[in-house]
Amino acid sequence: MPRTRRSLLRRSLAVAAIVLALPLAGWLLLRGSLPRYEGDMRDAALQQTVRVERDALGTVTVRAQSRRDANWALGYVHAQERFFEMDMLRRRAAGELAELFGPAALPLDRTARAHRMRARMERALAALPSQQRDALDAYRDGINAGLADLAVRPFAYLATFNAPVPWRSEDTLLVVAAMAFTLNDAEDKRELALMRMHAALPASAYAFLGASGGGWDAPIAGAPLSWPEVPPATDLDLRSLDPALLRGSHGVTDPRVPGSNAFAVAGSLADGAAIVANDMHLDLRVPNLWFRTRVVYPDPRGTGAMIDVTGAGLPGTPAIIAGSNGLVAWGFTNSYADTADWVRVVRDPNDPSRYRVPEGWATTEKHAERIHVHGAADETIEVEETRWGPILARDVDGTALALAWVAQQPGGIDVELIRIEAARNIDEAISVAQASAIPPQNFIVGDKAGSIAWTIAGRIPRRVGGFDPLLPADWSTPGTGWDGWLAEDLHPLVANPPWKRIWSANQRSVEGAALERVGDGGYDLGARAAQIRDTLRAHEHFKVEDMLKIQLDDRALFLERWKDLLALELNRAPPSALHDKVKQILAGWNGHASIDAVAYRLVRAWRGEVVDAVLDGFAGAVRKQFPDFALPKLPQSEQAVWKLLGQRPAHLLPPGNADWDALLVAALDRAARKLDAQPGGITARTWGERNTARIAHPLSRGLPAFVARWLDMPYEALPGDSHMPRVQAPDFGASERFAVAPGDEAHGYFMMPGGQSGHPLSPYYGAGHADWAAGKPTPFLPGPAQHVLEFSPR
Repeated sequence: MPRTRRSLLRRSLAVAAIVLALPLAGWLLLRGSLPRYEGDMRDAALQQTVRVERDALGTVTVRAQSRRDANWALGYVHAQERFFEMDMLRRRAAGELAELFGPAALPLDRTARAHRMRARMERALAALPSQQRDALDAYRDGINAGLADLAVRPFAYLATFNAPVPWRSEDTLLVVAAMAFTLNDAEDKRELALMRMHAALPASAYAFLGASGGGWDAPIAGAPLSWPEVPPATDLDLRSLDPALLRGSHGVTDPRVPGSNAFAVAGSLADGAAIVANDMHLDLRVPNLWFRTRVVYPDPRGTGAMIDVTGAGLPGTPAIIAGSNGLVAWGFTNSYADTADWVRVVRDPNDPSRYRVPEGWATTEKHAERIHVHGAADETIEVEETRWGPILARDVDGTALALAWVAQQPGGIDVELIRIEAARNIDEAISVAQASAIPPQNFIVGDKAGSIAWTIAGRIPRRVGGFDPLLPADWSTPGTGWDGWLAEDLHPLVANPPWKRIWSANQRSVEGAALERVGDGGYDLGARAAQIRDTLRAHEHFKVEDMLKIQLDDRALFLERWKDLLALELNRAPPSALHDKVKQILAGWNGHASIDAVAYRLVRAWRGEVVDAVLDGFAGAVRKQFPDFALPKLPQSEQAVWKLLGQRPAHLLPPGNADWDALLVAALDRAARKLDAQPGGITARTWGERNTARIAHPLSRGLPAFVARWLDMPYEALPGDSHMPRVQAPDFGASERFAVAPGDEAHGYFMMPGGQSGHPLSPYYGAGHADWAAGKPTPFLPGPAQHVLEFSPR
């Protein structure tokens, strides 16, 4: 063979070998970062032997002789299965994501870094009781041991060309803070928008748009509120509004409201023990936020009993967030308590660094926050702090505004909640919940004796001085502002109500003085809560499986009246081929947000167009003074819009509409044309097409499509929507579903999307997801151990 041909052949073979070797090398690297599932290990941090079991779904059972050793073992397991996800949570709160992801993450980091959470959590850690610090230190040591025991760093760091940074004890507090960022409006944008509305609208219009409740209310205790009267033409007339001030859709029709369903029935309606159900609604991802966990260890109170708690763990913390310990079961929903206030910072005109406080003048502190950026130069931002919080905005008159936020305050975050797993009845559980420093949450609890209760868990600020908490206030006036935390005995509480049922779906839960203490942080419309409440009221006996029927309820009760109104308007509208199609579709209404429902999708789209058009008139009135104004999330706006549609006042009709019928028909035509313009026309537009789950790994968007589809969960149409118990959107919904009667965990269920492990080669990657999507219950308790890992003291 000529020399040239031999050379070409060698080169070709070399290239082929490289092409074949690269996938093999990648596979070997992935294999190297797989968690350790079996074997015996020793570590000097342990005091006694710990056994870690995994069942077919990857549910982890930790059997230890102390909670401290269990914390270490949980840290080890969490690091091996989920370190990248834990890392993102701590970095999200600390404003350190750009260190991993480069300049694209800078906007998020700039926003978070203004809160200086790492510095605050370092101080919070130092202030914790020694028992809590010891628990966090043990958990930290386990995390770092688990990370060090991986032969290759987790694959996400290989993909992003990074190396993991060891865990610190304060990082666990940062994970709790990350949940506060998720569940609270950390920038308090809603109240900034209300501030502008208050300045630009007459008092009657501001009250009409911003009311706290109406006919859809479903409080646990109390009655629905009355929606304010329609503003008179002498106060506001939108007919004279410049049409150029209208923007059309502004995203307030169905705002994503991070929240949950939780409900309980007393033991007298079950078989002796209470039944508690919980499905927490959050952004969905791969792997899931929660971690199926069981922890067993002797009761530290010396009772001779064992603490045996099962439920949803949160990697990054050693706690079981929601679950059951055989005596007590509990769950959470976001309370939408008012957790933040804007404070007017009145500066000294001769020295802007000084600002007025009740005792005279104080000096702001300026902090240079350096943000490390992967692949680019670092960026430094300056944060100016007051005693109330950082200065982040300005009032309508230009006065600087400082943000007072629960999560920023000393004592606002701790890990007290871990003690709830030792509670023996609802009274002990309530005491722990109310004393815990977590983002304020609705806490629903039931016990083996049959008792049930609701309260607010977490810190609630004690407001004094009679200021309006929805608008900026001057706290330099003595006796005005936050005066510590609300005493635990002042937290609202509903225990063992005579109606024997408790329901929570992010709605207003109480009224009167209790509501004033908690505040209105933008809680959800009560439609979802009312549907749960009414279903509970319709039955006098419950089993655990009845709870799942409620959680999977996709009946479109909320849209029924909109469907009826649309049918009425069609009869009044001029005939057209498109309207004929709409009539045909409406005839097939099945009353559910099912995947094959075309009518549901059409009615929902029409309602969105109507609500946006009606509210945009008010927004346009605000834009006369603030041209860049956008309406905030107004979860109660349904009540205002429906009242307008009932009364049809001509002076509140947005410009460009001859009358209210014309507005409704124009909205229908817009919605119908958008649907009809898609392939197959309007009759092919099923709800499932719109509501296809796309639950993705955080890195998949930046990877080739074939890799992304391998990392992501299957794309599949799912029933459900907002304003019904089965909350479902493409990447949002029930991050878990469980129901359990304490003491009868063997008959409970626990379902979870996205899987247990974060490693794509793990047998537990995506485990259980198919059952969650299908609504098929999986057992609450772990199954037989398939893998066992034992740790012993060195």
